[in-house]
Amino acid sequence: MVKKFSLLLLSIILIFGAFMPQGKSVASTGSITISTDFINVRGGPGLSYPLIKTVNRGEKYPIVNEQGDWIEIQLAYGQTGWLVNWLVTKETDSIKMDVLTNSTVKNTTGIVNGDTLNMRKEPSTSSPVIGKLTNGTSINIYSQQNNWFEVGFSNLRGWVLSEFIDSQSTGAPSSVPQKNRYTGTVTANSLSVRSSASLNSNLIGSVTMGQSFTIVEEKNNWAKIEFKSGSFGWVAGWFLEKKALESQIGQAVKESIITIVHNGTNIRKGPDVQTDVVERANQGGTYSVKRVINDWYEIKLKNGQTGYIAGWLVSINGTKPQIQKPGAEEYLKNKTIVLDPGHGGTDKGATGVSGMYEKDLTLRTAQLLADKLTTAGATVYITRKNDSYLQLASRVNLARTYNADAFISLHYDSNLDPSARGMTGYFYHSYQQALAESVFASTIGQTKMKSRGVRFGDFYVIRENSQKAVLLELGYLSNPEEEMSIKSRGFQENATDGVYDGLARYFKENP
Repeated sequence: MVKKFSLLLLSIILIFGAFMPQGKSVASTGSITISTDFINVRGGPGLSYPLIKTVNRGEKYPIVNEQGDWIEIQLAYGQTGWLVNWLVTKETDSIKMDVLTNSTVKNTTGIVNGDTLNMRKEPSTSSPVIGKLTNGTSINIYSQQNNWFEVGFSNLRGWVLSEFIDSQSTGAPSSVPQKNRYTGTVTANSLSVRSSASLNSNLIGSVTMGQSFTIVEEKNNWAKIEFKSGSFGWVAGWFLEKKALESQIGQAVKESIITIVHNGTNIRKGPDVQTDVVERANQGGTYSVKRVINDWYEIKLKNGQTGYIAGWLVSINGTKPQIQKPGAEEYLKNKTIVLDPGHGGTDKGATGVSGMYEKDLTLRTAQLLADKLTTAGATVYITRKNDSYLQLASRVNLARTYNADAFISLHYDSNLDPSARGMTGYFYHSYQQALAESVFASTIGQTKMKSRGVRFGDFYVIRENSQKAVLLELGYLSNPEEEMSIKSRGFQENATDGVYDGLARYFKENP
């Protein structure tokens, strides 16, 4: 009875809502048009909510409310549902009324082409942010001042950088710069599609070599594509051959602008991770590019000085190329790599001061590294995939059986002296030394750990190994501070990125 009464009350509110006073926080005006073949409508603002129905391309629905990336729409019989905002075209009644009273620009609209675009109070990056616009949002353009547009969306009116707006109509200013859109052609034999821009997100599909897709969003080195009708997902961007689509007004961006994709991104004194940090930039910050040096962009800082930023940490708009994660596709593709997470089962290895077992940490590191290498096109084998004991001879035999191009044994160190810290690389045979030095140097560079160097080590898994092999001690569990660091998600990401890059650089120099 209570449920029926609630539904009846909701229906009355929806039917007569237009006659009720609306607060500023309620986005209840306007409508949306479905802009893809079909979209799932859910019972709430998230993928975990139940599916209510499916709506189709071209259908229009009134907007009831908005929350984050989701829009609540009014369906038939007083029912409402939620759908994602990047698959629809939004039309807001209040904005149309404002445009009619503005005589400077006629029927000028635009589409946001950046991931997230700040709307500011004044045409300046130092002006306060009064709102944020997401990729695909339709806005009205009122005027232009230098490289800024005055725009309106919902009940907001402010300024945005013009290079992140695609003009949609004939009333646009003639000097509008426009960001190119891209198609991506798959270059890997098989490429995983994931639910979000992370190797740790769920697999939701796959695409194959030669398939082409429109890139609807980019984040770090990931690209969002519609991999099948109505289904969107993320793929590793360095496995896509990008090609710019013709812009709608046929005008290319003359100046290349980079956009920071992570908070706290380092801008350095030179084009190398070993040089000093001169500034830290936050997500959404933009800089003009002077030139490209290897995998780095030379950029102009706000104080007029020059800085350098790693190309794979930013997105770029303009004539300069997008720098991909160095070495990934070209040098790791089709390589056979055996990862050996040390210890396991009854052999716990070292025990950290907090009780962390080495066997658990090495397995976590190996699984994360395997995911990254597999995405790059390498064939990866892990000597143990769970908490099981495996004899040393069996680990070595796996490398021999699969004729591995590289064998990486992962460990964490311990010492009676709790102040001992740092990372060490080991090899036994001379033919293993170059691999050990490349992987170690790259991992040190990524993690900024204390370097204990690469040295000879009489360990079974490298001594009895006929393949090129390295044993890494990635830090000291016996050091309280270092243990806290090395078991963190951030360290695990940096360490595996380091090994990944070190392998790529080794194969580049030793094809």
